[in-house]
Amino acid sequence: MSHPLYIAFIWHQHQPLYKNNEGKYLLPWVRLHGTKDYLDLALLLSRYPKLHQTINLVPSLILQLEDYIAGTAFDPYLELTLQPEENLNLAQKKYIIEHFFDANHHTLIDPHPRYRELYQQKQNQGVQWCQENWTKQEYADLLAWHNLAWIDPLFWDDPEIEQWLKQGKNFSLSDRQRIISKQRQILSRIIPQHKEMQEKGQLEVTTSPYTHPILPLLADTNSARVAVADLTLPEKRFQWSEDIPRHLRKAKQMYLERFGQTPKGLWPSEQSVSPAILAPIAKEGFQWICSDEAVLGWSLQHFFHRDETGNVYQPELLYQPYRLITPYGDLSIVFRDHRLSDLIGFSYGGMEVNHAVSDLIGHLEAIARRFQQKGLEDQPWLVTIALDGENCWEFYQQDGLPFLSTLYERLSQKDNLQLVTVSEFLTKFPPKTLIPSDQLHSGSWVDGSFTTWIGDPVKNKAWDLLTQARELLAKHPEATEENNPEVWESLYAAEGSDWFWWFGEGHSSNQDAIFDQLFREHLKGIYHSLNEKIPPYLSQPVDTNHQQRDHLPQSFIHPVIDGYGDEQDWDKAGRLEIGGARGTMHQSSVIQHLYYGWDHLNFYLRLDFKRGSDLSKDLAKELHLLWYYPGIPKNGSPIPLTGVPNQSPLNYLYHHHLGIDLQSQSLWLEEAGPNHSWSPRFTRSYLVIARCLELAVPWSDIHVQPDYNLELVMVLANHGHFDSYLPENQLVKFTVP
Repeated sequence: MSHPLYIAFIWHQHQPLYKNNEGKYLLPWVRLHGTKDYLDLALLLSRYPKLHQTINLVPSLILQLEDYIAGTAFDPYLELTLQPEENLNLAQKKYIIEHFFDANHHTLIDPHPRYRELYQQKQNQGVQWCQENWTKQEYADLLAWHNLAWIDPLFWDDPEIEQWLKQGKNFSLSDRQRIISKQRQILSRIIPQHKEMQEKGQLEVTTSPYTHPILPLLADTNSARVAVADLTLPEKRFQWSEDIPRHLRKAKQMYLERFGQTPKGLWPSEQSVSPAILAPIAKEGFQWICSDEAVLGWSLQHFFHRDETGNVYQPELLYQPYRLITPYGDLSIVFRDHRLSDLIGFSYGGMEVNHAVSDLIGHLEAIARRFQQKGLEDQPWLVTIALDGENCWEFYQQDGLPFLSTLYERLSQKDNLQLVTVSEFLTKFPPKTLIPSDQLHSGSWVDGSFTTWIGDPVKNKAWDLLTQARELLAKHPEATEENNPEVWESLYAAEGSDWFWWFGEGHSSNQDAIFDQLFREHLKGIYHSLNEKIPPYLSQPVDTNHQQRDHLPQSFIHPVIDGYGDEQDWDKAGRLEIGGARGTMHQSSVIQHLYYGWDHLNFYLRLDFKRGSDLSKDLAKELHLLWYYPGIPKNGSPIPLTGVPNQSPLNYLYHHHLGIDLQSQSLWLEEAGPNHSWSPRFTRSYLVIARCLELAVPWSDIHVQPDYNLELVMVLANHGHFDSYLPENQLVKFTVP
């Protein structure tokens, strides 16, 4: 019997606790994502009854949604929205100008003429100009549009919303009050909609540990050394495995109260697993968990190699559930396809809709064909695609509505591809392959390790602060969850993963200081609830919030290549200071900053020029990009220029060479051949030079496989003669996604 290829989409809906110990919300993201991302994802799916999916709702998100629905949650953005514009003071006006454009301007601001007009005034004229020239109506309109833009397009046919969008400007306080009321109406439908669809069998709703902690690190911070043996750990070892069942029980109880049944599936926070957490999960009655293919690879001691199209060579290892044995019964585990999940999360938003949908379905059909080629189509296989269900849509037009509608329409017509919930697949096809529990790797979805949350000096400092507070609570056995629930709620909040995500290197936002503040306030809550003196160091930031001038890429990017260097497009890119920052060679360089990054389609480069430069006089005539492949046997050739110094890395043999004539903006690509030769190759690279230089180089141009390590140098030249190179005394190093 031939089976269709089964596909399990799992969407993870999560927000950390933005509420401090006084009950005040410091950030608005539960409310805004609630009106843009949670209800519509389920409603859209309901239009395609053949398609079944799984959605994970984190308890900390549900609690905060309910506060907003009840009208008891007020964040700074909401309070300003509901304030009469004539009563705004200077500080409030500045805050509004600086923060009420907190959105992806390509998708949430630019489509709305009035919102775009105000945004461009801020970008072109600056905050000070806006403060001096805006009337109260500009502020009134901005307050309205910040809330309107976050309402999902699926709801734009609502008569009131349709009227506001058509109105466009001249909003009043009464309008804003009605907009906020509409937000609460949308939020109030989220849980009932999920419950209804679960009862009909189209949807499976799962949960996560109560406040989204990294369970393996609660059990033992030393587990971080399983993946990185020499990782620097906090001074104090955190070992409070008894907190794990507390988080699980609270999540389970919350779920039971809202959905009328016990949850079957658990999304471990950040897909983080270890042998130590399996028994508590099984003891609480959960039947399955999910993690990442990197964790499976480490567990099996098998690296998942992919072909040039990105599909794994041994799909039978990845696309099946596995069985874990615990003292409390078996636990099933599924592992997501990291690349397919990332394509939705980070790449398809920058592609034309039909192209993106065809690419995803093409990958799924290629997986099915590979099973047929191996003679394995008579067995049931499950492709798990699991990812953030909220943040990625900000990079899609109309919040992903065209993409998802097209995808669901085509999948509904496919007999060989069947979308299922995880539980319905496991019920029909229980896992047969065993992973010994002690063989399960300790890691997360990020590189199969925990380094995103521990190991950095600032992250380690935060763990030490948490350990001190947890040890203090242990000295108060009288403080039980029954007679002192406040202290435990503060502990659970402080144990959440999000604070450690933002601390130190790796991730940054313009709200780092608020995340730092929230973490410390949760810790203060522990001391306060125990009537203990609050340590003075909790009044000082954990992180100095010092931004290094140089940093590595933080995430995928999808810049518009127009030569204007949109800051939102490049804010997650790697960055290097060039001019005046790296020794004598570049003291007078016209090139000031180098940005680089990628998605699954392209490598991106941006060079910023010194203000006031005359590029026709100050800049060399040519730019040459040369790629070096360490440890990979490929033909190599010297840099094809005269006068190149015989020094590292200029004397390396490179495999690809992209030449750019900076005056005509023409490009040519060459590949190294035998005997130090260069042969021309076709390129679809795209370059624009205006305020800055922006370049996109398709990965397909250089024919590299995923996970290859590449190193890049950029050489400036005049008429084929070497001039200088950058970055100085180093190469830009990265790994193909």
